[in-house]
Amino acid sequence: MKNVSLLFVSTVLLCLVNACSKDDSTTETATTTADEAVVINVSSSQFLSAGLREPITIVSKTLSDGTTADCYKIVTTSLATDHTMGPWCPTNISDDASKGGIWLEGGEAYDVDGAFVKNMATFYKDNTWMMYNATTGAITKTSTQAECQAAANPNVGATYKNYCVECLPSYVADLSHTYYIPVTPKAASSPIAFGSGPNSTGPSSRGIAFNGVVFDAPAPTSVILAAYTLAPFDDAGGHINLAAGYHYHAATGLSTEIAQADGHAGMIGYAMDGYGMYAHFDSTGKAYTDLDASLGHYDSTRGYHYHVDYKGKNNFINSLHGVYVK
Repeated sequence: MKNVSLLFVSTVLLCLVNACSKDDSTTETATTTADEAVVINVSSSQFLSAGLREPITIVSKTLSDGTTADCYKIVTTSLATDHTMGPWCPTNISDDASKGGIWLEGGEAYDVDGAFVKNMATFYKDNTWMMYNATTGAITKTSTQAECQAAANPNVGATYKNYCVECLPSYVADLSHTYYIPVTPKAASSPIAFGSGPNSTGPSSRGIAFNGVVFDAPAPTSVILAAYTLAPFDDAGGHINLAAGYHYHAATGLSTEIAQADGHAGMIGYAMDGYGMYAHFDSTGKAYTDLDASLGHYDSTRGYHYHVDYKGKNNFINSLHGVYVK
């Protein structure tokens, strides 16, 4: 009996030394830092393979704090495969909301139906807006890839004035984008501001949805409107340009979401620093009131994580809590 007991104790000690764990780079694991805060590793298996150009791999990259770390290399198709993309522009001012997308203005999301297009002069208090044929009700919108490219130019000029810009998935079917996120998130010494120009330091992209579509910077709606164009988002909060492909400017609940057993808001992807991104509302429809300036907070189940902004805000998160790949 004594020998059996000694063998049992030795086995327990061996397990404690070796953590009794398997090396699985795609499994979500939790670690504990010196201050006992739980840190959740990125789980590559949560990304949908249909949205990837190639399998996710691990590479060593330099982070924004100068250290090197294992990071996931994620090469995406820039197209959503878990929900329908579009429609964006309705065809006639008689069309209902099912024929168009949404527009984000003043913190609210508006259906871009025929009535919205018809009433744009009133909505924006500017009689220059006239995006439809007064006789037939037909809405003026782009219909080719060349028109999509021209109308999306900030210096579009008079040619595409009063156009609804609709770029289709077929225009970017061969596009791919590569993103890197740390396998294990690491808090920065202070929040990192997102980049917004050629001399910026932080990244522009906010994160990646599980379908591989990027959570992008706020759409330049003032620039779009200044050209008397409208570039609606679909009901999932995304639209297309020829460089970025399909990308999100709002989280509306249509992309893949991982439900949480405790009623917490569902998980929708990862930020560029590797911390999880979760929906705005919890399972009862309540918003979180204890978020920090980055729009994140901590709990012992998920570690530090973000909650994306309300869909009408044209925003996801305000800054990065962690370091990112340079």
